[in-house]
Amino acid sequence: MHAPVKPPQNPASRSLGIGLVLRLAIRDLRAGLRGFGIFIACLALGVMTIAAVASASRGLTEGLAREGRRILGGDAAFSLIHREATPQELAFLTARGTLSSIATMRGMASAGEKGAALVEIKAVDSTYPGIGTVETDPQRPLPNLLEQRDGTYGAVADPVLFGRLDLKPGDIVSVGGAKIQLRANLVSEPDKIAAGVGFGPRLLISQEALRATGLIQPGSLIRWTYRLQLPPTASSDADLDKLIAAVGSEQREAGWEIRSRANAAPSFQRNLERFTQFLTLVGLTALLVGGVGVANAVRRFVEAKKLDFATMKAVGASGGRVVAIHLTEVMLVAAIGTAIGLVLGAAAPFGLGAVVQSILPVPFEPTLAPGELAIAALYGLLTALVFAIIPLGRAHDTPVSALFRDRIEPDPRRPRAIYLILCALALAGLAGVAIGFAYDRRIALIYIGVMFGVFVLLRAVSLGLMALARRIPRPRRPALRMALANSHRPGALTPSLVLSLGLGVALLSALSFIDVSLTRQLTGALPDKAPSFFFLDIPSRDSGRFDAFLAEQRPGAKTERVPMMRGRIVAVNETRAEDIKASEQSAWVLDGDRGITYAATLPEGSRVSAGAWWPADYRGEPLVSFDAQNAAGIGLKIGDKLTVNVLGRNLTARVANLRTVDWRSFGINFVMVFSPNTFAGAPHTNLATVATSPDGKGVTDAALIRRLALDFPAVTAVRVKDALEAVNTIVAQLAMAIRGASGLAIAASLLVLGGALAAGQRARLYDAMILKTLGATRRFILSSYALEYAAIGLVAAVFGVVAGTAAGWGIVTQVMRIEFVSDPTGAILAATAAISVTVLFGLVGTIKILGKAPASHLRNL
Repeated sequence: MHAPVKPPQNPASRSLGIGLVLRLAIRDLRAGLRGFGIFIACLALGVMTIAAVASASRGLTEGLAREGRRILGGDAAFSLIHREATPQELAFLTARGTLSSIATMRGMASAGEKGAALVEIKAVDSTYPGIGTVETDPQRPLPNLLEQRDGTYGAVADPVLFGRLDLKPGDIVSVGGAKIQLRANLVSEPDKIAAGVGFGPRLLISQEALRATGLIQPGSLIRWTYRLQLPPTASSDADLDKLIAAVGSEQREAGWEIRSRANAAPSFQRNLERFTQFLTLVGLTALLVGGVGVANAVRRFVEAKKLDFATMKAVGASGGRVVAIHLTEVMLVAAIGTAIGLVLGAAAPFGLGAVVQSILPVPFEPTLAPGELAIAALYGLLTALVFAIIPLGRAHDTPVSALFRDRIEPDPRRPRAIYLILCALALAGLAGVAIGFAYDRRIALIYIGVMFGVFVLLRAVSLGLMALARRIPRPRRPALRMALANSHRPGALTPSLVLSLGLGVALLSALSFIDVSLTRQLTGALPDKAPSFFFLDIPSRDSGRFDAFLAEQRPGAKTERVPMMRGRIVAVNETRAEDIKASEQSAWVLDGDRGITYAATLPEGSRVSAGAWWPADYRGEPLVSFDAQNAAGIGLKIGDKLTVNVLGRNLTARVANLRTVDWRSFGINFVMVFSPNTFAGAPHTNLATVATSPDGKGVTDAALIRRLALDFPAVTAVRVKDALEAVNTIVAQLAMAIRGASGLAIAASLLVLGGALAAGQRARLYDAMILKTLGATRRFILSSYALEYAAIGLVAAVFGVVAGTAAGWGIVTQVMRIEFVSDPTGAILAATAAISVTVLFGLVGTIKILGKAPASHLRNL
């Protein structure tokens, strides 16, 4: 009786199918976007986050590429640790372009009774900066500021140094054995980022001043960098590659660390790509959370369009044609939300350019990034398709009578297999985009697995809650009995509320545990485990006298001193370091030079995990002990040959054992520890640590630094607290960006929550009108709804805390590899807020319903 009449099929009608579907969808949209507000907002939020992060990253990347010569100070830079280039090496480079040099090292600037401070020394030649300009206050020609006057060399210093030692331009400080006059504030230096993160303020001096300090000693931790500008006639990328290849083949024993204008700041570039991926995944989380809002909005759309569906099917439209028309309509709305997100995301770097530039010392040029915006659009459209296809597909096979009757009793049947397949394909496409464009695909795979597991578990939790509510004995209190029934009734809000709240609480809980663990790692572990000072560049001839000095200044305090040099891994067996495919976590071991030492006994804080330690009186072939975790990361095994360049010569040692190192102890330890005979007679300095004296004995930190500057002017002191504060500053800036992006995910959760409650308002309106007609009081209705929302919110919040705790533990212990701190305060606050917001949002909507007269609504139900 209700079977649809099938229209005649012919090739012409099939060919017009797509055009007809599109035309009907656009015509239906002329009525407006009422009911799609949450849908559009959820998509726009997620797409905006992804687009903004990708666009900002492109701006930074292009800025680095454009300003590579300025950051590097030339077309290529060749660095050596411990030593200057030989005349032969200099002649080789000079013959190929214009050569300049800088030297960088750490030192102590002493201002007498005002104290002393760690400084990052940069000694430059007369041609510095070569490319770009140095800004000073007052602005003067740099050679005039650094020149020697009346036996005193000049310097330009970071304003932090002036503030730390209460100095002003014109004051004199001692650096090593030389007097240095601070003549101006350093405002900016064009190659600042190339030096990486420093632990002290910059002190810019001439190379003649550096030699006068006496800090250049055999084994001193000083880096000499030679910057080469190619002639205009031979400055192409091919010429640059040819130069680097020539240096690598003709000067293999020199131990050069080479950078070109194309990778002026490789470490920063890698960190930028990692951070971009992390923020993109946070944006994708916001998009997936918003996807629940998309599904709710589509269900509401289907509910509102059921009369249209029934009418179309009654006059002969096929189920597939009905679904196609309205899926096209939904995707057109998704395109609107995606477009809004793209516009906001593309504009964000232009609006926040000044903020980014003030935080990051890198060139940032806001730019439109079509490729990145296209990827963000793909994320948005695929997410909309994944969450929209199932609710729409349910209407395909539903008969006309059921469509009308469904206003009271929803049809429980599943959609056709074709819609499930389309949903799976769209989901696979979304995962493929996330993995294909990820910097670290392993992290992307883990993220996809975790998010899939969370969605499945939340769905299981909601179904389990409904099943439990269905089987619990009916309470005596009518309000509680009604709340229990509402939680498992057909069309209940339980699945939507559990999903949106559970995801939001899980995200907040995970961020809370990560934040607490990271903060505790940087600060909480310091008093018990860490020494108070590290001392660098202790001359070997003064090591005994230095030990006596520490014993006098910090009686009874634990001290430790070891020999130290710097070396760069050149090869493992016959494979060059640059050809080794290291894991992402261990790539830093092969990037540049590393601290190395030698020892007769196993260092404190280490244990041998494979192989055996050499005897104390060992005299055989050179042996090396390697950190086990990083050895696995670069494919190093017991018995392999490791070649390291130290002091300009290549040295090969056999891997005798692997060690598990407790890096969190803040004690002295190294990735590579060699047998003592390896460096017999080689010049080196010492590294030492000292802790706080027991019972507070000994001089204060400030007094220790002052006396150190007087008795050992060549020794550099690094206070651990100061170093951690420098790291903390960077971490705080990154955490701010993470919280900002995560805030959008929380906003999406709130939108989803509001959308889910709004989607259930029609059923609530029907219930409220019937109950009011039967004599139910406003208090009874409000209390029953409040109990329902609180119970659902409590279950979702508990799951969110558990899931967030597990996710936080995984990230902290497996990705960050630090100790997990179980402080549930933030998670409990998130759960409490989630329950409160659920009840508040639900009751606000209910109060609006209760203010309506029953008669006018019952007439239309």
